[in-house]
Amino acid sequence: MFEHSTEKGSVWVTLKRSSLKSKVQRNKMKTAGEPLDYRCLIRATNGKKTISTSVGAKDHQKFQASYATILKAHMTALKKRERKDKKKAADATTNKKDGESSKNRKPKKV
Repeated sequence: MFEHSTEKGSVWVTLKRSSLKSKVQRNKMKTAGEPLDYRCLIRATNGKKTISTSVGAKDHQKFQASYATILKAHMTALKKRERKDKKKAADATTNKKDGESSKNRKPKKV
């Protein structure tokens, strides 16, 4: 999915905690004192195609490491952000605080 969207498009990834059981089943397990096994539900979509998987607690670290590797490999299509110089930004804020720019000020009468 990342390969198809390198030139144009986006990929949305959502992670959600899930027990993969209905609310009724969870309530029965809770009252019986049985422990609930929570998993991580992962969904990825590009707007047209959706894929999903469920990862258990044991495999979570392994999945996160491989997911980070994939993200790092496909971040080459991002555009660099233009940054302003700190001096120019500081000058602009001081002029805004005064209310008027230094060119438009009238001289004070004594």
